[in-house]
Amino acid sequence: MVFDPGNANFYQSSTDDGQPNLLLKYLQRQSPEVLTRIARSVSPEIRQIISQNVQGLVGGLPSEEFNVQIATDRDNLAGLLASAMMTGYFLRQMEQRMELEMSLGDLPTP
Repeated sequence: MVFDPGNANFYQSSTDDGQPNLLLKYLQRQSPEVLTRIARSVSPEIRQIISQNVQGLVGGLPSEEFNVQIATDRDNLAGLLASAMMTGYFLRQMEQRMELEMSLGDLPTP
């Protein structure tokens, strides 16, 4: 599943202080190909952490055994999506940092 900013009408086009939501405008200008490429670049480890995070927020009943239905309003759904996106960005930065530290750790000490 990829975020589709063209269908992000439930997001406010301005922030609480009346300023334009620049991130939303930026996302809406991106092509679906760019967003798909970014979504596919996420490692399986990050996907697993985000999945567990969202399940923790929504509830973790196994859908195979239960008829799970979740009802929410726009604001709560937007908050959930924003939380998942921010978690993803944070985790990706930490993953890159870990990879950098691991590669620098392989260098001989001067």
